[in-house]
Amino acid sequence: MSTSTSVQFTVGKLDAGMAILLTEDHHLIEFPSLLLPPGVTSGSIVNIGVNRNYDQEARQRNEFWELQEAILEEFGRKAPEPPKLHVKHITQTSVILEWEPLVLCTATFKSLEIFRNGTRVSQQTSLGPNNSVKLSGLQLDTEYEFHITIKTTAGSFTSNKIKIRTHDLENLTGINVCFGYFSDDATPNKQELKEVLKRIGARYSDHVGNDTTHLLCNEKGGANYSKALENSIPIVKPEWLIACENAGKMQAALPYYLVAQPEE
Repeated sequence: MSTSTSVQFTVGKLDAGMAILLTEDHHLIEFPSLLLPPGVTSGSIVNIGVNRNYDQEARQRNEFWELQEAILEEFGRKAPEPPKLHVKHITQTSVILEWEPLVLCTATFKSLEIFRNGTRVSQQTSLGPNNSVKLSGLQLDTEYEFHITIKTTAGSFTSNKIKIRTHDLENLTGINVCFGYFSDDATPNKQELKEVLKRIGARYSDHVGNDTTHLLCNEKGGANYSKALENSIPIVKPEWLIACENAGKMQAALPYYLVAQPEE
């Protein structure tokens, strides 16, 4: 559907770019000269018709509102999800918390805050490759509550709360050792130590990580040794693990350090 109207003009000044058109009631308008019919000169009489296309208007209006609805659905209705928090590892004095990949939708990450018993103890202002954090310096056999909060351009979102209890000295399941270099005639050897770990319910890994509690070896050197030094992980002789099993409780690492610590 369309409507049209036509107006008569007298051509006044005419050049290569614009023409001056004069209405019967002496109003002037500028009009692109290339749209005039061929042969038109100053003094020519022309009729200019204007059509209004209602069908096209309706189509464009519908397209506009469909686009607005799509933008609202994508950017206005999908908010970030609250983070989901889990416990990865517990020892006598530490806990490792990890969270599932953050779902930010279209929001921008601003910071991640870690709370212990309602008090903020750590903050991250950027998202690195790791989605976990190790909190040390906890009290032996003590209950704690943890949660995290993420701050985004769409607001703040808080995770579930997790209650944990640190281990007592008799609980050896928090031990997670990594093996360094062993001499060929080492006694006990790695296989024997793995059997000890199995008996006490502890674990071992091939590479030093943030959940590694001790590095076992009787020789210096290697990538695991370097990383343990870098992360201040106790580097102890294998006899430390044997002593833990024999005593049935966690033993101090200092007497078993591979390299004696200087006295203060």
